[in-house]
Amino acid sequence: MVLPFVLAGCKTAFGSPPPTWSIVIHGGAGVLSKNTPPEKVKEYEDALIKALNHGRDRLAKGDKALDVCESVVRILEDDPHFNAGKGAVYNEKGEHELDASIMDGSTLRCGAVAGVRTVKNPIGLARRVMEQTKHVLLMGDGAEQFATTQGVERVDNTWFDTEHRKQALEEVLRERQRTGLVDVQTPPHTYGTVGCVVRDQDGHLAAATSTGGMTGKRWGRVGDTPVIGAGNYADAHVAVSGTGTGEEFIRHVVGHSISARVQFGKQTLDEAVRAVVFDTLKPGDGGVIAVDQAGNMVARFNSEGMYRGMADSTGRVEVRIYE
Repeated sequence: MVLPFVLAGCKTAFGSPPPTWSIVIHGGAGVLSKNTPPEKVKEYEDALIKALNHGRDRLAKGDKALDVCESVVRILEDDPHFNAGKGAVYNEKGEHELDASIMDGSTLRCGAVAGVRTVKNPIGLARRVMEQTKHVLLMGDGAEQFATTQGVERVDNTWFDTEHRKQALEEVLRERQRTGLVDVQTPPHTYGTVGCVVRDQDGHLAAATSTGGMTGKRWGRVGDTPVIGAGNYADAHVAVSGTGTGEEFIRHVVGHSISARVQFGKQTLDEAVRAVVFDTLKPGDGGVIAVDQAGNMVARFNSEGMYRGMADSTGRVEVRIYE
């Protein structure tokens, strides 16, 4: 379903000027069944519109790419519809472990956290890692200790609980018991991520991604979201955020691969994203959102769907879940 919006006074016809700013967001590749009642689907569309409009308004005012990415992802983290922050999935023990990363394409500065348990907005802590330390990635107890030094907002781990994620965990655990397999194939709705990529009015790019990981994950598993160059990446050429099977995004260094195709292979952004999503990744692995230095926007996926939205200064605004 497409929800088109036209901003009054903006040129959208053929021959309109290139965008001065662009934004693409996603809420994960693990989407609702196409048989879901329309009113439930609308909840997700409205949540995407809320986050997208926030980012669009800030960019129109001239705010910086990095600031917009962080604030948009915070909104998505606070929305229980998505697998990040409040709506994070459960690990095998019935608890939550959260990952996030953020990157400034103009400087290559970046920060990430993995396996945090009491930080309300992991994307904010990831930015603190970038700005307040010489490191890139902090994990587990160390990241929690760093959060204490930074005074970021904390919550009890149960604050992230939601009933629909609990049901997803029960589904995975039943399947494990039935099959006796350690790693059963988890249904698409049991994983996901949120992300935002931006090109601001100064031409700077940034990317931010946050996730609760995979339902029923074991042994401190960490996916691609906090791995710079895999599920999150930004440089002078592109900004990329991915969602899906994290191990595959890590193996193929998806974010950086797209940049390399643009920078060295001289592919367009859409050509680069298509090649990685449809030729490198396997069907069902997920999807990618991306924006380039010219403000071109792309959202591609090889799964059943991907919660996503995009907008730019020419007046283009749309939200989609499936085709």
